[in-house]
Amino acid sequence: MPLTLPSTLVADSSAYICGVSIANRIFAAVYDPVSARWEQKYGAELKRKLLAAARGRVLEIGVGTGLSFPHYPEVDELFGVEPSEPMRRRALHRANELGREVTLVDAPAEQLPFEDESFDTAVSMAVLCSVHEPGRAVRELHRVLRKSGRFLFLEHVRSPHERRARWQDRLERPWRVIAGGCHPNRSTLQTIEAGGFEVTELEQGELPAQPRLVRPYVKGVAVRR
Repeated sequence: MPLTLPSTLVADSSAYICGVSIANRIFAAVYDPVSARWEQKYGAELKRKLLAAARGRVLEIGVGTGLSFPHYPEVDELFGVEPSEPMRRRALHRANELGREVTLVDAPAEQLPFEDESFDTAVSMAVLCSVHEPGRAVRELHRVLRKSGRFLFLEHVRSPHERRARWQDRLERPWRVIAGGCHPNRSTLQTIEAGGFEVTELEQGELPAQPRLVRPYVKGVAVRR
């Protein structure tokens, strides 16, 4: 079934929203340079391993500047949701450089402009830490996935160790300010399971070369129940 999107939601090289805060522009401008070394040494491999399971019509929420695009296998269609115009513009540029066809859509993860059961695979990487309503975002992913569709996730989470989790709670507010709205203390795995998914593959550990506040992570595959 073809997807029908309002034309104002689809990004192209000639139409972008002008009313963007300076903070958003700065964050988008520094995102790639700041993360380049870590991405080259660690992030690219993590993405490649996760995305190897992507199949069919794929939706990734919070694509940012499109760092994931080089690591997708061949899929039927790739859609990326990104509410930040400066990020979306960079993602479009990266897709064009790669020669990769990606439909970029301006929308929040909590309100996806797609029909029910439209996708075979959904992807979230370091996104559920910063959306306003993670539970609602997961329920939206559940809604747009076909039955038995797969949700691929890589997210940093609340530490399982009580002492570090308390520090995550104490530092949540200042970290959120300096890290673009990121919450370091969310119990994302439980949110995924509560959103109608069954986790079938799971890896838990510590992200290398990251601040201790955001090292605990979960990576895996969940199936729509």
